[in-house]
Amino acid sequence: MSEPAAAAVRRAEVAENLAGLRARIAAACAAAGRSPDEVTLIAVTKTFPVADVVALSELGLGEVGENRDQEAAPKAAACAALGLTLSWHFVGQLQANKAASVVSYASVVHSVDRPALVSALGRRAVAAGRDTPGRELSCLVQVSLERAADEDAGHGPAARGGAAPGDVLALADAIAAEPGLVLGGVMAVAPLGAPPRPAFALLREVAGRLRAAHPGARVISAGMSGDLEDAVAEDATHLRIGTALLGGRRAFVR
Repeated sequence: MSEPAAAAVRRAEVAENLAGLRARIAAACAAAGRSPDEVTLIAVTKTFPVADVVALSELGLGEVGENRDQEAAPKAAACAALGLTLSWHFVGQLQANKAASVVSYASVVHSVDRPALVSALGRRAVAAGRDTPGRELSCLVQVSLERAADEDAGHGPAARGGAAPGDVLALADAIAAEPGLVLGGVMAVAPLGAPPRPAFALLREVAGRLRAAHPGARVISAGMSGDLEDAVAEDATHLRIGTALLGGRRAFVR
């Protein structure tokens, strides 16, 4: 198959997946008594090529998520060179030494989970001139629902990152006070091996407490390919979808 023909086949596949995904989201919203307009779909394109991002953009999807800076930075640069207008969401665990790179392309960082990272992102955002209204980096507090479950059970902290629910407000206050950053809301990943609905219900409660102190922090980033219905039922505003949209993950090559 020629390269143009293969590209057309892939675009048709992505279009079909996107239509099916939007139907799932609409059905989940209807079941929850919500409008689909309340839910933003983020296409998580980790391990997938720039060509897939181009196809998604052509299909009207401009919110793109990545979880590794070493993959995201060149991909964002390539898409910018093509003239694509995209909002990049960094959704993976972030080391402070990658803050400067992430600030250079991301609109939102979903995984802020410790004060040192807040300071690093703020410092780099100011250095990049993002401390003016409308240019700030939006940050979400990652809440470790897994950590809450493990600590309740007497286990140690979870390894997947995130702040304990009781630490969220202090971290949010730090983000809100940092020049160059704006507090967007919260993010979480459902715990492994446990029903997602109770975890997302806890996230909704944490988000409510956060909004009481910071009314503008309205984002609840939760839900992936396998549990988006549970996330929508618990008021998620942003869904991070990879497999249901683009298929199984490919091997990542540096």
